[in-house]
Amino acid sequence: MDKFNNLTGIAAPMPLVNIDTDMIIPKQFLKTIKRSGLGANLFDEMRFDRQGNEIPDFVLNKSAYRETEILVAGENFGCGSSREHAPWAIKDFGIRCVIAPSYADIFYNNCFKNGILPITLPQEQVDILMKDAEKGSNARMTIDLDAQTVTSSDGETFNFEVDAFKKHCLMNGLDDIGLTMEKASSIDTFEAAAEQARPWV
Repeated sequence: MDKFNNLTGIAAPMPLVNIDTDMIIPKQFLKTIKRSGLGANLFDEMRFDRQGNEIPDFVLNKSAYRETEILVAGENFGCGSSREHAPWAIKDFGIRCVIAPSYADIFYNNCFKNGILPITLPQEQVDILMKDAEKGSNARMTIDLDAQTVTSSDGETFNFEVDAFKKHCLMNGLDDIGLTMEKASSIDTFEAAAEQARPWV
């Protein structure tokens, strides 16, 4: 998993509440178990018409937001089904951070396991960042995970809270497999001792 420390990038405004996982990645794209390739269908039903043409008014189709790395959204982001394909699609598109007033629990935890930082801020602070994001590609936000701050393009800084263990994992690029591999030598020692003590197993 990629490490997350600092990020300065374009933020896209998506002032919708209750953006569910089916909106993020519709069910017809859940057949794959690969984490790559899903970005092409992120927000598919909002990005494309039935003929597969881009809908010009959708924020991620606008030229200023095609390189978006930060998404500013409304409350209860990632609600609905627990599909892990949702953070896979977000990450594959190139978005590394989501800022919202609240999240569905499963989606929130899945973000950390896939190298995405979900930041929770009070609604009034999200509103300020939403307006900042509306400025387009010339307005870039900065996320500092170590300092736990979000800085707008105007230099206004907001502090956010994050679980210390989740922060450690993101900053060191550790998903569940990576965490297990950190204990590889201890696991090998245990297995060797177990084989000596119970050779019949």
